[in-house]
Amino acid sequence: MDSFPSFINENKKIALVDGDNSHSYSEINLRINRFATGLLNGETDLEEERIAFFIPASLDYVTTMHGIWRAGGIAVPLNVASAVTELDHYLTSASVTRMVANGEHQESLRELCDTLNIQLLSVEDILADEASKLPGILPERRAMILFTSGTTNKPKGVVSTHKTISAQITTLIKAWAWKEDDIIPLFLPLHHIHGIINILCCGLWAGATVHMFAKFDIPRISNQVVAGTFNLFMAVPTIYVKLIQYFDTIEADHVQRICDGFGKMRLNISGSAACPVKLFHQWQELTGQILLERYGMTEIGMGISNPYDSERRAGCVGQPLPGVEAQLFDEEDQPINEEGIPGEIRVKGDNVFLEYWDNEQATKESFKDGWFCTGDVAVVEDGYYRIMGRSSVDIIKSGGYKLSALEIEGVLLTQEDVIEVAVIGVEDDTWGEAVTAFIVVRDGSELNYDTLKSWCDGKMSSYKIPKAIKIVETLPKNAMGKVTKPALKKML
Repeated sequence: MDSFPSFINENKKIALVDGDNSHSYSEINLRINRFATGLLNGETDLEEERIAFFIPASLDYVTTMHGIWRAGGIAVPLNVASAVTELDHYLTSASVTRMVANGEHQESLRELCDTLNIQLLSVEDILADEASKLPGILPERRAMILFTSGTTNKPKGVVSTHKTISAQITTLIKAWAWKEDDIIPLFLPLHHIHGIINILCCGLWAGATVHMFAKFDIPRISNQVVAGTFNLFMAVPTIYVKLIQYFDTIEADHVQRICDGFGKMRLNISGSAACPVKLFHQWQELTGQILLERYGMTEIGMGISNPYDSERRAGCVGQPLPGVEAQLFDEEDQPINEEGIPGEIRVKGDNVFLEYWDNEQATKESFKDGWFCTGDVAVVEDGYYRIMGRSSVDIIKSGGYKLSALEIEGVLLTQEDVIEVAVIGVEDDTWGEAVTAFIVVRDGSELNYDTLKSWCDGKMSSYKIPKAIKIVETLPKNAMGKVTKPALKKML
């Protein structure tokens, strides 16, 4: 069985708020056991059968995920916003045999499941009348497959064990001081480590209360912030930007009440994409909250974090978390022990995933001497890691320099006409790669290349200034709000 300490029959505390309904740990624990019993259907152990589920944030999501774990299966949570072609890849890659979905989602999935010979069931179809004896699950058993974001290549299935998941959760509970009286909203997609581990699993492990939202409903969530419902808030940078934009559309006194509500919380966290320094300072000025930025990925959970109890630095992700080893390496695979020298982040620890599902070559290529190679480049400055970007898309080799796209983006975002920006390197005969910026501008802006270039003079080194810009209406993003940079070149 899963080892979440709060899921016991004696615990009457509220675990989930799902719409107008509240559910205690005791109630959910019994429901999970009934669901696991139904999945087993007389068998003693699912023996790592892959079971996918297409369920929004809800009681049914928690029931399904934990039920699969307790029955000995591998949970494969899917993005409810995915296109059918994407689902085909996930289901085929993971060799899924059963799919759990409810109501309207069943109809949209029926044809695909029939084609792939996958049994399509609802939660109610599976729930047994009574719970029976469940198998004992060793920590080393596989528990979950999450697919990588696919911002640089085809998504791969990342396999975590029960031990991996426990390590990822307990590390964060210690680092971020989770406790039973915490109350947090969950509106992030539940096919991604941020929503699943950082919020849902940490909350339920700690015995806290999680309010489930199918999407980020700004007015509703803002009203609950004003009411003092939450004392914790975790989001991607895009959410914080949307909140600030929302403030421009409502009365000033209501903005103040919302900001006061955030200010009373014990912690606001930003992650899943780089938090621009400008946004960090805007949020602090509005709410008094100093955002805690951290670094993680599907393969490692969270690896590095700004501290809960001491200085949080804008533009930095902090230091390795408890139980996590992190080290920078150069291109010759030698460790970098001096500050100020960029290198690839490599990670060791119980938090690191087991393997890429059915992809031995990719797994082998991702590890060197026991270190997982993240593909992310960082530099350590005064003891804090600062992310420079992914080596494949965010490190631009131009005119003999290695430039950080994230650093250039951070400067450009301080230009008054720039709302959003993404910087890439475009192949160029003169420069090798020419720094190119894709920019979303405010309404009525007349920003052009010459204006921007003049503005950049003195704000960044001449070799970092974009050689070209393209004004766009929107930037292509994945479900977590991270820009899919390979798609940008197609827009040129």
